[in-house]
Amino acid sequence: MKVGFYGGKFMPFHQGHLYSTLKASAMVDKLYVIVLYDEERDRKLCEQGNMPYMPYKERALWISQETRDCPNIEILYIEDADSLDADYNWLEGGKRIKAAIHESITHVFSSESSYSKWFDQIYPEAEHIVLDEARQMFPISATQIRTEGVYKHWDMLPMSVRPFFTKKVAVVGTESCGKSTLVRNLAKLFQTTYVEEYGRTICEEIGNGSDLIIDRHYEEITYGHKHLEFQRLKQANKVLFIDSEQVVTQYYTKVYQGYELPIVEEAIATQRYDLYLYLEPDVPWVEDGYRVLGETSVRASNNALLKEMFAQRHIPIITIEGTYNERMEQAIQHVRALIAI
Repeated sequence: MKVGFYGGKFMPFHQGHLYSTLKASAMVDKLYVIVLYDEERDRKLCEQGNMPYMPYKERALWISQETRDCPNIEILYIEDADSLDADYNWLEGGKRIKAAIHESITHVFSSESSYSKWFDQIYPEAEHIVLDEARQMFPISATQIRTEGVYKHWDMLPMSVRPFFTKKVAVVGTESCGKSTLVRNLAKLFQTTYVEEYGRTICEEIGNGSDLIIDRHYEEITYGHKHLEFQRLKQANKVLFIDSEQVVTQYYTKVYQGYELPIVEEAIATQRYDLYLYLEPDVPWVEDGYRVLGETSVRASNNALLKEMFAQRHIPIITIEGTYNERMEQAIQHVRALIAI
């Protein structure tokens, strides 16, 4: 029985890691992939690279998703207490790994031949196999990604990793301010996916505009929109554009129902977006069979109401105004700054 392990921080897990994992799994009967974590160290590394903190279970999840059809791979996560790289205690770390595996280790895999001096002491019965030390197959390292930026090395991230780093841009505003058109155009320009306004989908299903919408429809809009967002996030390329979100849903409940719904407010409390582009209603109002709030004074008062709802929830917005072309140019600049390399 050949039992091996391949360990690392995997911050983030990249194509080089995946290559080594798959190659190692073909050399043994059982391969343990060990995610080593130390929250203090890991948070510092993420902060230094201006990256979001990557919890160890998130990292383990990435590996699990990429290797789910490899039955001889098992993923473990082990805390490396006080494991700052400068004074890492290899012997203590080895003890924790052996205790977690509970099997005789015959092979140890890494991409660094210099590790042999430690592995020979810790796993004297095991063979140290060095995988692609020169990184010729996939010329990348996690340190390089953290240092140079994740978007510069996007192609080196497996598909399961990309949603974690994808920026989410919500395009919001009142009726007939160009949200849907801008979202579609931005998605085309940035070669990515988008989430359409789910309230429009429900209105079209009802068939009578907003007149017959009742509370349960707003619940469906809330859940349906969020589910669609989760699905599109898996397909996105660096950035995902969202047409409206739950503050806008709550705005419509207030305008049409006369009150706010707690279930929508709960969704607002949990949603996270990296950028809110707020479109001012300074373009012509367009009748499409579902809009009823086109009077100039009504547009102005509703615009003030929606802005106040964002302010009350301490959600920062960036306002965009002008012609449709001017809006698109402004939006492009803000999105480029968000994913700047």
